[in-house]
Amino acid sequence: MRLRHGGSASTWGFALRFAGTDECQDAILPTSGFAGTPEDALGCACGLYLTDPSL
Repeated sequence: MRLRHGGSASTWGFALRFAGTDECQDAILPTSGFAGTPEDALGCACGLYLTDPSL
């Protein structure tokens, strides 16, 4: 995962890194955009890694 600074202290986004290809792809935040608050970016990233996808 790569955290991306959006130009101000309140604008952040993140990208997921694919190990097989070593490429990054920007992730869409739950707020329906590629950038948001640090809480949005961190919450989305943690949800991807800590939530059981089988639920």
